[in-house]
Amino acid sequence: VSESLESTLFYKNREDKDVLFTLPDGSVRLDGNIDYAIRFIEDYQLINPPQWKRFVDQFRATVPKADDHDVGWRGEYWGKMMRGACFTYSYTQNPELYATLTETVRDMMTAQDDLGRISSYSVEAQYKGWDIWARKYVLLGMQYFIEICKDSELIGEIVQCMKKQVDYMISTLGDEREGKLRLTLCTSHWRGLNSSSVLEPIVRLYNLTGEQRYLDFATYIVSLGGTEGQNIYELAAEGKLYPYQYNVTKAYEMMSCFEGLLEYYRVTGIEKWKKAVINLAELIADSDISVIGSAGCTHELFDHSRVRQLTTEYFGVMQETCVTVTWMKFCYQVLCISGNCRMADEIERSVYNAMLGSINYDKCASNGGFPFDSYSPLLLNTRLTGIGGKKIMADGTSYGCCACIGSAGTGIIPKYAVMLKNDGITVNLYNKAGFTAKTPLGKTVDYEMITDYPLDGAIKLRITSEADEAYVIALRIPYWSSRCSLKVNGVATEAKAGSYCEIHRFWVKGDEITLELDMSCVTVKPDDGEYADANSKHHVALRRGPLMLARDSRLPGEVESPVDFSAYEKQGCVPCVHSSVDFEHFYCFEVTQSDGSILMLLDYASAGRTWDRRSVTTVWMPTCKYWNTDLDKPLKWIAPPVWDNGAGYAISEAENGILTVRDITDGFKASAVNVEDAGDGYVKLRFESGKYLGIAVLNDKNGSHTVAVADDIGCRWRLDRFAQDRYKIRSEDGRALSNDRQNRRLELVENGFSTTQIFRFVLA
Repeated sequence: VSESLESTLFYKNREDKDVLFTLPDGSVRLDGNIDYAIRFIEDYQLINPPQWKRFVDQFRATVPKADDHDVGWRGEYWGKMMRGACFTYSYTQNPELYATLTETVRDMMTAQDDLGRISSYSVEAQYKGWDIWARKYVLLGMQYFIEICKDSELIGEIVQCMKKQVDYMISTLGDEREGKLRLTLCTSHWRGLNSSSVLEPIVRLYNLTGEQRYLDFATYIVSLGGTEGQNIYELAAEGKLYPYQYNVTKAYEMMSCFEGLLEYYRVTGIEKWKKAVINLAELIADSDISVIGSAGCTHELFDHSRVRQLTTEYFGVMQETCVTVTWMKFCYQVLCISGNCRMADEIERSVYNAMLGSINYDKCASNGGFPFDSYSPLLLNTRLTGIGGKKIMADGTSYGCCACIGSAGTGIIPKYAVMLKNDGITVNLYNKAGFTAKTPLGKTVDYEMITDYPLDGAIKLRITSEADEAYVIALRIPYWSSRCSLKVNGVATEAKAGSYCEIHRFWVKGDEITLELDMSCVTVKPDDGEYADANSKHHVALRRGPLMLARDSRLPGEVESPVDFSAYEKQGCVPCVHSSVDFEHFYCFEVTQSDGSILMLLDYASAGRTWDRRSVTTVWMPTCKYWNTDLDKPLKWIAPPVWDNGAGYAISEAENGILTVRDITDGFKASAVNVEDAGDGYVKLRFESGKYLGIAVLNDKNGSHTVAVADDIGCRWRLDRFAQDRYKIRSEDGRALSNDRQNRRLELVENGFSTTQIFRFVLA
């Protein structure tokens, strides 16, 4: 293991703390969908010098600087994408990518000011908003580049650059009695959670330099407890509350803080912090990870997503890609220190569903051509429901947080695929692959994995070079494979689901392990007695191996029509055979319902791939028609909640003629509205007062028209049914009605797809 650790001082404290270790760069060679995804992102996103230059330009010494005016996060883009790019290079070993990254690192160091800062905020505006958060990412980007850097002189320059950055922070942040600023107060967001995440690169810098002031600064950060007013590190160590029960529940930022706490444990050996990290991972897995391996089913928050994933009222953004990737990285780190097979299971769930499902394989321009989507729907929605973290840069181009972090998700897959342990190797990922690893005595051994997994559960692992040594090969037996067969050279060996099967023997060239996993298609149901709303219980999902299956509007049948698999409850699995369709996809299956009818489904990562209403998708499938819309009767008109936790906004008349849009949870009641036929496929919307929905004369500064209640002036609208009780409403000139979240009003905007444009009509 000592020889396999990365050749930098970042990892000097791991050998006696970790139990699993990443193979050296270039040791794993994957094939199939995962390899394609990694190389697609490398080519489409990462080998792009103009984009890297654009990110660096956010730090140039101009006043005001890029993030001054809106205390934004443009400063996170460079380091966030650099980390993923370095993960990717460690797998592909592509010289063109290495040259690109070397160039941008050198460019970034020229953005350092005389104080040592590399910040997208001016000195006058610093330590507000997302300043420290962005500085964290600059440091991390440089640190992960050092791990792949072949130029010792350049490494020295980078180290000096980072020391100047952190020394400035140490001189200005800390004990208020010394005239410094308290770190958790250096932001207006999330009670300092975002700023506290700087802990990770501070500890890593200490590992790199061994200079005590950096460990002292890390100790100060830990002492603040992660948030102002509540010590989340102590809460996690106690393990009595779920993360969604903390005062601050921002998922991505919280896990980032605990990644730093884990690095702090590796240095200090304080067992309480190891316990806190492991507790948090297990608590998140218990309470907040959905069936596709992400979290945050209302906005981007820990919110008891295991339950909230089945809300039938909220249809705003959910399951941010930043959360998916950070969860994968966090599980990987916890896997390293614990060897807990559950963490590897969780990574697999995320990989095959939420992670691969977020990639813009078709280079769709609807989201600006970004390589990753920002949010992952679960119940009757489309992909591209919003662009997370989008900011406009000085040259008029834009980027987003999820677009930047995605490559860390694809890039970390090879790092966890096969890992070293002190007495052998651990196989976590089943995929057609080859890999090379050293034995405990230092012999180099080549392995070949032959499989069509996850289409098929048959896996063959063969030693293809001289081995001649006794050591352990540990195989992950997924939690979902309750029945499996494992043989070594044809001799059966016992294997238990949800654990590692450790095979200790004297291995020689030609030895072969065969594993047959149970790929039955099984039903997944909401947790009994704990539902997000009254209709949650009327749903079912299907899982086949690691794949969640999904309906898609491109497949035969109505995407929201009820399904029935109750006839198979006793036997435990639903008949399912591999099939195909005439559009791009990974996997397609035909499943048989109770009445013998065939339902075609895709793997989740393939569903919704048009990124618009042509491929409305759903993982959770209704088992009965629970929605109650009848356009011939008076209806309540509800605007989407989008970023909020509630059920939406009730729409009602106001005395001034402007519609009032109020949170339903305030007890505000919606006015009844009637739908009247206006000919040619159009309708009029009449309120109880007899007045109609119209367009006000007043325009706002963006040129969008405010919607108002007025006498019948001939305004006609087209109702386009989206799914269930949800509709899109368009004016005669094609513009879409939208809920303006900030001003709590309705307006007409350019026709496109957004969750702000999907309204519900339910019986009054």
